[in-house]
Amino acid sequence: MKIEVIKRNGGAVAVVDSGECLITDVQSALDLIMTVKYETGCTDIAINKEAITDDFFILSTCLAGEILQKLVNYGVRFAVYGDFSKYTSKPLKDFMYESNQGKDFYFQQDAALAVDKLLGHVAI
Repeated sequence: MKIEVIKRNGGAVAVVDSGECLITDVQSALDLIMTVKYETGCTDIAINKEAITDDFFILSTCLAGEILQKLVNYGVRFAVYGDFSKYTSKPLKDFMYESNQGKDFYFQQDAALAVDKLLGHVAI
């Protein structure tokens, strides 16, 4: 796992890039969040899609909702970046769209867009 802190205009985002699955359940998500917060001091975190179990993207597992609730409880804003084109579920696409309209959780195509969104530079 590689963590890079991007600082811009008084804000900071921890960008996590991993070739292995780091988030497999709620506890592993919490462990990762706390590790990143401790190591970087950042409460805005961007992570590549490959570091998250595919179950997260199957809304019927409720994993996404449980993890998002924990993120909100701990004051963490989160962005997942990567290629989401393989997901064809309408509910998931709707969830992704609605998330991108909010202020706490985003789905973006790449790390740069995720950082921009978390830092408030992209008005979508």
